Amino acid sequence: MTRTLRLALAGLLLLAPVLGAAQDKPAQPEQPAPAAAPAPAAGGPPIETGSNVQLEYTLKDEAGAVLDSNKGQDPLRYTHGAQQIIPGLERELVGLHAGDEKQVVVKPEDAYGAANPTAQVEVPRTAIPENALVVGARLLARNPQGQGRAVVIKEIREKTVLLDLNHPLAGKTLFFDVKVLAVAAPAADASQKDAPAAPPEK
Repeated sequence: MTRTLRLALAGLLLLAPVLGAAQDKPAQPEQPAPAAAPAPAAGGPPIETGSNVQLEYTLKDEAGAVLDSNKGQDPLRYTHGAQQIIPGLERELVGLHAGDEKQVVVKPEDAYGAANPTAQVEVPRTAIPENALVVGARLLARNPQGQGRAVVIKEIREKTVLLDLNHPLAGKTLFFDVKVLAVAAPAADASQKDAPAAPPEK
């Protein structure tokens, strides 16, 4: 069945769900420790469920080509455990502290899943911007509710265009170089904080 989608050119937004998260203020730099005191192995709280985290990352494919990076740009901000980044990466960040760096390899099943050869849709050629009619071009398709998803032009026909609905990174193993810039501990559970203390045992 043919479904008409409203399309617009867009670049690859690798961690788009995270970009809408609340923009926390950048963490203040830590004051240097006194010369006589030994430097701690790691600074601040560890990453755990509920932590607000700021990351610097570079993403590469199996050939070592850079697919995305935010070096020199705003940090990636997310809440750990809120499913705002791919699970394979999130799992490997548990326990890290501000200043830690790590290389993470994420298999397709822990990223964007396996490519589905049947995930295709045919749309009228007129639905695609003329300057985007190139096989392999990445587009952002939106449904009537305004929800978007990345698609790729697979084939251009006389009156229609065949779109691949798989995420551009589906079926790929991803290689991340990450640096933790800041970690804010989870907010205290209000119910526990306000609960009266238990009476001492007799």
